[in-house]
Amino acid sequence: MTNTQGLNDFHLDLVGIGNAIVDVIIKTNDQFLESHSLEKGSMTLINELEANKLYNSIEANLETSGGSAANTLAGFAQLGGKSGFIGRVNNDKLGKTFGKDICKSGAIFSTPATTFGPPTARCLIFVTPDAQRTMCTFLGASVLLEPEDIDLSLVTKTKVLYLEGYLWDNVAAKRAFIAGAEACKGKGGKIALTLSDSFCVDRHRDSFLSLVEEYVDILFANEAEIISLYQVSDFESAVDKVKGSCGIAALTLGEKGSVILTKKQRFDISSYKFGPVIDTTGAGDLYASGFLYGYISNQTLLRCGQIGSICAGQIITQLGPRSKIPLKEVVNRNLDTTIT
Repeated sequence: MTNTQGLNDFHLDLVGIGNAIVDVIIKTNDQFLESHSLEKGSMTLINELEANKLYNSIEANLETSGGSAANTLAGFAQLGGKSGFIGRVNNDKLGKTFGKDICKSGAIFSTPATTFGPPTARCLIFVTPDAQRTMCTFLGASVLLEPEDIDLSLVTKTKVLYLEGYLWDNVAAKRAFIAGAEACKGKGGKIALTLSDSFCVDRHRDSFLSLVEEYVDILFANEAEIISLYQVSDFESAVDKVKGSCGIAALTLGEKGSVILTKKQRFDISSYKFGPVIDTTGAGDLYASGFLYGYISNQTLLRCGQIGSICAGQIITQLGPRSKIPLKEVVNRNLDTTIT
């Protein structure tokens, strides 16, 4: 069983701190990417002018609350967990879209919208027929998260605090992370971190390593991110490095599945395939949703990984990071025992 002893007196299961971004998903083709000089499969940071120009040139197929942590929190809420999200939006049209959508998922979102500074963040996600994502991200108001934005009444009442590595680029947001982590751990909660992106790891390797060693109980990373963190040449070398550096490491390998590690145990989890791959947006985020739901439900680590893999396998069969089929139904249909 997972080690959740002492976590029964909390009012929330999971609270996330991350970029509050509206995902704008657009079905397109290679010609569109070429005409706008966009490299297929890349993630490019753009400024406000570029964001407005691109946004006005497309017709969105879907607009949804997004950002890595927000996707995880929404999936977790759909599974039946009690969750809350902390992130900064502007009091504008997309800010209202974000707040309405994430609350519709069942997550609590109470961070006050700012009335000054840059507009709400958005990520323009261009999905080509081969299911490849090409992302142009304007971080806007999201990166201006300050320690004062952290609602300690949420952080100190949650079993697990989930931190999004993308926010580590901003000094103020970094202080907010640490303040939240210390408040949560001070009340006996657990800290989970997603490394978010290998380029993010490249920029902040030393401080990420310190964060993992000092605060993190559960680490989420994909193959490229964990290899980057430890500056090794292959996945198995990274496994040797991360083992024991935190309580649990959940490492995803795309269609090859995932690996769950503790200091003494290793579980290799197969991926689940439920149909053609339509859009990989949110696959890693929904893996974390399922894993963390299993964790707070005191499932075995093997079962946590299986729940995560089922959620990831479902989300890639549709457009966008919000499952159109209730995730709990999908999980229960594909596990040999029922989660509640």
